[in-house]
Amino acid sequence: MRILDTHLHLVYPERFDYPWLSGAPAINKPWTVESYFEEALPLGIESALHMEVDVAEADIMAESEYVITLPRIAGAIAACRPEHTNFVDQIERLSELAHVKGVRRILHGSPDDLSQSDLFVENIRHLPDYDLSFDLCVRADQLPVGQMLAERAPDVTFILNHCGVPDVTGAGLDPWRQYITSIAKLPNMVAKVSGIIAYSGPDWTVDTLRPYVEHIIESFGWDRVVWGSDHPVVRLGGDLTRWVEATREIIKGASQDEQAKLLHRNAERIYKV
Repeated sequence: MRILDTHLHLVYPERFDYPWLSGAPAINKPWTVESYFEEALPLGIESALHMEVDVAEADIMAESEYVITLPRIAGAIAACRPEHTNFVDQIERLSELAHVKGVRRILHGSPDDLSQSDLFVENIRHLPDYDLSFDLCVRADQLPVGQMLAERAPDVTFILNHCGVPDVTGAGLDPWRQYITSIAKLPNMVAKVSGIIAYSGPDWTVDTLRPYVEHIIESFGWDRVVWGSDHPVVRLGGDLTRWVEATREIIKGASQDEQAKLLHRNAERIYKV
């Protein structure tokens, strides 16, 4: 069963500035498309969507322009700043790049009120005009805040990153489980099965991850889930191979049609690749 990875980070420090990587020494190095696909292709990952890597603001456009030229990159989710008054100009420029499919503003390290301002919401509401989606990256405790944003922009397609960032080693299933059940009721919300092993501690097993993945799929249904590697951040809790193998083990009881929806078909429809 082939995979379209919807959450690949590539790092080219000789080209772009990544201020946050100085605080993540384990992955603070180049991560190229060639090194990724050397591991990914044997796992069945045939193509990927590049997810912005929180580059310095001055590098946002250049990052998007570069990554869409790389082999097997089917599209890109670009960085954006909806809190700025020139946001519409920014997404208009991004939309001129044919393979930019959506945008993301990382919120999990930002104050909760950033995404709740009238300016932020009004700017986000322009995304459908440019056929762009919004990848929503919030912590588990911020899920109600993310839900309020999505409720105020009902025409925007939101893709919830990393299963809503559950604290697997700490708070566990609750209240994350209730928040996911609630946010999944929004028809404009999609969930990305990605990223959770970075929050699962070094000794995680398939059974550690299973209740989180299964609750996401149960809440959103097979038509509103996509899969992502979160490479190279995935290496903070294992590696790409272990994550792919764990995913396949968790969903092996599903039908071939359901597996195809998670692993590539939904992504092709939602991101239009």
